[in-house]
Amino acid sequence: KIGVPENYNGIFPWYLAKLQNLPGNYTDLVLTGDDEGIFGVDAQFLYALQPLDREKQPSYSLQLQVSFRASVHRQSFTVEVCVIDKNDNVPTFIEESMRGSVQLGLLKIPFMQVEALDRDERNTVHADLRFSLMEQTPRIPSSQMFFIDSITGEVSLTEDASTLDPEMCGRYKLSVMVKDMAGKADAFFTTGIVTVEVTGNTWASPDPVRLQENLPGPYPIPISQVKWSGSQAEYSLEGEFPEMLFTISREGVIYLNAPLDRETQDQFQISIVVERPDGREIAKPVELRVMVGDANDNRPTFPQAQYHTVVKELAARTEILTVQAADNDDPKTDNVRIFYRLVGQIPESPRALFRVDRDSGVISVQADSMEGTAPQYTLTITAEDAKLNSSCTVVVTVQDENNNPPVFSQHEYGPFHIPEDAPVGTTVTAVLAGDADVRGGDSWQVDYRLESGNEEEVFTLVTDKQTNEVSLVLDFERESEYILVLSAQNPVALVRGRYGPASTATVSIYVDDVNEGPILSQSHYEVTVREGEEPGRVIATIRGYDPDSHPIYSLQGDTKKYFSIGKYSGELKTVQALDREENSTYTMEVIAVDGNSSLSASTLVTVQILDVNDNSPVLVGDYSWKYLCTPRWEDQALVLASRDSDGPQHGGRLNFSLRSDATVRRNWKLTPINTHTNLSLNIPYLAPEVYTVPFTISDSSSPPRSTFINLPTVCPCNVRGNCKMAAKQLQGMPTIQSAVGILLGTFAVITILIVVFVRLSYQNPNRPSKTNQERVPLKISI
Repeated sequence: KIGVPENYNGIFPWYLAKLQNLPGNYTDLVLTGDDEGIFGVDAQFLYALQPLDREKQPSYSLQLQVSFRASVHRQSFTVEVCVIDKNDNVPTFIEESMRGSVQLGLLKIPFMQVEALDRDERNTVHADLRFSLMEQTPRIPSSQMFFIDSITGEVSLTEDASTLDPEMCGRYKLSVMVKDMAGKADAFFTTGIVTVEVTGNTWASPDPVRLQENLPGPYPIPISQVKWSGSQAEYSLEGEFPEMLFTISREGVIYLNAPLDRETQDQFQISIVVERPDGREIAKPVELRVMVGDANDNRPTFPQAQYHTVVKELAARTEILTVQAADNDDPKTDNVRIFYRLVGQIPESPRALFRVDRDSGVISVQADSMEGTAPQYTLTITAEDAKLNSSCTVVVTVQDENNNPPVFSQHEYGPFHIPEDAPVGTTVTAVLAGDADVRGGDSWQVDYRLESGNEEEVFTLVTDKQTNEVSLVLDFERESEYILVLSAQNPVALVRGRYGPASTATVSIYVDDVNEGPILSQSHYEVTVREGEEPGRVIATIRGYDPDSHPIYSLQGDTKKYFSIGKYSGELKTVQALDREENSTYTMEVIAVDGNSSLSASTLVTVQILDVNDNSPVLVGDYSWKYLCTPRWEDQALVLASRDSDGPQHGGRLNFSLRSDATVRRNWKLTPINTHTNLSLNIPYLAPEVYTVPFTISDSSSPPRSTFINLPTVCPCNVRGNCKMAAKQLQGMPTIQSAVGILLGTFAVITILIVVFVRLSYQNPNRPSKTNQERVPLKISI
């Protein structure tokens, strides 16, 4: 296969190509299939004798016969010569006279197509054509009303074409150009003239249609028609209406397919769309307006089924309520004209109490007064148009007004007698002022007041709001006779009339004398006394009151007779000094007795004894058998515990201290540990002996109370920590046995010490050095 460019204008023969892959032992080459004698073969080279034209013949198929030495057989090869295209042809329009027509209202879609041809090879840039619009004649009413697609050659209108008017200009000439080479500057081109005729169109919005609602049919009913007068078109409808309510035929006839309801929708705006069969819209949609005429098919309705209103009892010929019904029919017609009527009243008597205005629906009282009527009425009101009606109920409550004052059944009450000892809150009497207004309302309620006789506020009034009955309640007694003036009024003002004598009454009350018991000022007395106070001191005064006689006082519960009380004075005194350590609290009862009767009253008295520092601290426990080892044993000490019988204020923390003596402080050491103190040797060695260690135990009050105590015994100990001599009873803490044998013990101690020293001298002939003494452990024997 050999490619050869067309239109060669060089020297001939023109060698096209060397024939490759021929056998090496061939003897002869014969070329066939060239009827015009254009090609030849020379020494394996294929040549041409004239230029080739692709447009005349794009390719040549040649047969090459090859002969071989010593063989009668031949072998054939096919040589395909393809002529390569050059841009040697000018594009031309297919039609010399290009004509088209455009209808008014057409959108920017093609209404015609300009076609051109290029003889160069298709699908190459040589035949790639581009169209352009060079000029429009005439240029009215706009110079740019047409547009040509550069690739397809389709001609359409521009936005400026909305002003097309066939009466102004019915024909336009368009100068168009077609170029090959995709419109490059050096491409071949041709120009031509397109004549465009402007035609009118029947495509316009149809007249509005008025349809009566609820048309009887039969359906569908044609209601309008449109027509696109240009090319073939298809129609469709768009708008806010139920699907299939309106449809359009292929001929543009619009149908109504179901009855209309004006109250649901009183008009429709239907857009009619025209399209080509390929779905492209041809022109702007036109509008059809459908108006729905009213029929009297809606009854007037009230916004609520029941109304409530109130009319005052004394109201006369006054408006009380307006009811308004609505009719969904067309407000521009008589179908919505409504009339009102009062058709029922419960209870029926008395008649002619109310009326309703026929046109406005205003309900009013037409009686001179509602006084004495029923407390409530139910009215039935109807609303009617030309042929339909509906009804509602109106509940009218007659509001009571205060036109009746409260009236007492009698002008004077009493006299009433009450004992002088009547408790606070005692009800003296209950009276009632009746009111003829409606029970339970503000006009019926009564406010009672004591106008006079209660200046000292001895009595209070308690009103029962359910019955209007008022109770006269005693707060306290002071006088023997009370004359009270009681008035009764409503909490709201009287509408007519005024309060008179019938609304006041007099109440007489006498207080009868009763022997009353004494009353003590306090139910419980708290008294504090320091311990050790001198007897006869007044520690409290019990005060009592008896309006009839003087109370007599006595004590109960003082079993040890520590206290006394004045028979008439109520002065409580101590009979003897009190000791807090013996008892810190005394509780007794004081009895006050009426001198004229057995009536009495009592109160409790609690006496708290305040602590004073009247006890010295003492050691706790027996230390007569305890000892310390010498030489000193490490960590050996006597644990000393002490106590103070006073309270925490005076006997709280106790302090141990050695006597201010150089020898004592050198030999001994006190170490406080929590609430105890350790006594130990302060030096490594102390000669065995019964020692007295003078130290003081002081309490924490100011000034402190102190106790001087001596503790004994330092002795040599064996390896088990046992003392080798008897212990001596501690001074200051004698037992019964030691008190009896104290003299004999003195001689026994001397004898024991002599024996001990003799034995020590045999065991330790040499006195141990200070170093050896410190190595001997000290241990307390328990």
